[in-house]
Amino acid sequence: MSPSTASSFIGPILAVDAAVSTAIHTAAKPFLPPFILLLLEISADFRFSFPVSLSLLLSPPLRPFLIPFLLGLLLDLIFVGIVKLIFRRPRPAYNHPSMSAAVSADHYSFPSGHASRVFFVAASVHFFTSEAQVVSPSYSFLDGWVRDRGEGVVKGEVLVGVWIWATVTAVSRILLGRHYVLDVAAGACLGVLEALFALRFLRFEQILGWW
Repeated sequence: MSPSTASSFIGPILAVDAAVSTAIHTAAKPFLPPFILLLLEISADFRFSFPVSLSLLLSPPLRPFLIPFLLGLLLDLIFVGIVKLIFRRPRPAYNHPSMSAAVSADHYSFPSGHASRVFFVAASVHFFTSEAQVVSPSYSFLDGWVRDRGEGVVKGEVLVGVWIWATVTAVSRILLGRHYVLDVAAGACLGVLEALFALRFLRFEQILGWW
């Protein structure tokens, strides 16, 4: 496919995406206080989520999850940055002025790094929980909030809460004007794939086995 053919094919899709995204942003703007959307943005910021992830050290049974989780967060940061620099899609013109770009790639819109990050977190918790490998008689303060004392696995309400947080945060990127719908959808799919990759190939015991 030649560049001109690709442009004629992708152009209309991006135009529809921009129109739908603008309509959603315009319709929701009068009803949603910006500070709520900004709080969601901060909760998914790498500069916040990475240090918070270190709290897993407080729970010995959850520590096997820490290595693939942190490596996955770093992988997400690098991969999203590379894709942004390849596609260089400008952010919406109505982007909320509160945004401060940490790196040059943050000036671009596709894919949404926040969406990929929150769905990576949600999918990682989901897949790790489904393996049911966190059963342990030892409990810490963190475990009381996260794990079921009977079965030892992550509580169902915690899992549901994480997925709700991920979904609401991803949608908030459109409502805040940071991204278009396709940016968020691509970021969400990317986050789930990264979680599968991290829990399959970035486990601590597997890394040691390679050496």
